[in-house]
Amino acid sequence: MSSTLKNFILTFCGLAAATIFAFFFSHFAPENSGNIALIYILALIITVRYTDGYLPGFLFSVIAVICVNYIFTYPYFELNFTLAGYPITFLEMLGVALLTSTMTTNLKQQAQMITEKDKLLSETEKEKMRANLLRAVSHDLRTPLTGIIGASSSYLESRDILAEEEKIAIVTHIQEDANWLLNMVENLLSVTRIHNQSSKVKKTDESVEEIVSAAILRLKKRLPDASVTVSVPDELLIIPMDAILIEQVLINLLENAIIHAQSTKPILCYVENGAKFVTFHVKDFGVGIDPERLRNIFDGNSYIGNYESDSNKGMGIGLSICKTIITAHNGTINAQNHSQGTEFYFTLPKEEVAYES
Repeated sequence: MSSTLKNFILTFCGLAAATIFAFFFSHFAPENSGNIALIYILALIITVRYTDGYLPGFLFSVIAVICVNYIFTYPYFELNFTLAGYPITFLEMLGVALLTSTMTTNLKQQAQMITEKDKLLSETEKEKMRANLLRAVSHDLRTPLTGIIGASSSYLESRDILAEEEKIAIVTHIQEDANWLLNMVENLLSVTRIHNQSSKVKKTDESVEEIVSAAILRLKKRLPDASVTVSVPDELLIIPMDAILIEQVLINLLENAIIHAQSTKPILCYVENGAKFVTFHVKDFGVGIDPERLRNIFDGNSYIGNYESDSNKGMGIGLSICKTIITAHNGTINAQNHSQGTEFYFTLPKEEVAYES
């Protein structure tokens, strides 16, 4: 349906509805044409809300004035603007109707401009996130690949003179870097999965306790010596989410805490049940993070505590992907230092909400 035809139909329907309602109202107050005018003005506002441009409001205003004069003003079913006081009355009504139409149209256009601006800002944020991810990928993939190449070259060139312990150490280093690369690939696949769905995720109702349990089991396979204390509410919590993606977020946060925090105690993973949100916490008891970095910790830059990631594998891409996943779930993710270390936490809504792109 074309915009012109749509405007015509809506304008006609608005006039017809206002006329019918005013006709019935006139039987109860036949001498009060002022309220009849208000009925048309109300119908005008509603019509302008759902039509485009100024023309529908202008036509509605003119026709409404004619209807009030022709149908609801004595002498009935005759156009007569010469009666005492009526020219001014109808001119005032026309002015009010036109002004209302213009203001309503302007407000609607401003609302459309604000919506378009928000969409543009959202797209800019997405492009910034993609750029940060690419920067993080180029750095974080290079580090383990360089380690694997160097260790494998050393093994091949010196395998005949290396002691057994040295060979085991080299192979162990290669295995660690390979596992790190596997984790990176899983993170990248998670982001691809979201971007392929236009930044939306397919949610199903999942048990919070099962999601946390699955994440811990996957973490233990990768880091058997990991020490994690888990606490979840006694009541059964079922919330909409993509289970695989939320597991990936928890694994990323737990791995960062275990590998980078130098925690003196077991990592604490616990869940809080709020009125509208469920909050997941990962709390370590280690070296903490430089406060200057906390503000941009999720932007994709590779950084660990007070050390640059060239000396160790960074956590930048993992945290950036965590933010992408949680944002796609209409949640929030944050980090803060406490007296004995650092705490990461993210929220997920307990009910499905519309995603604003």
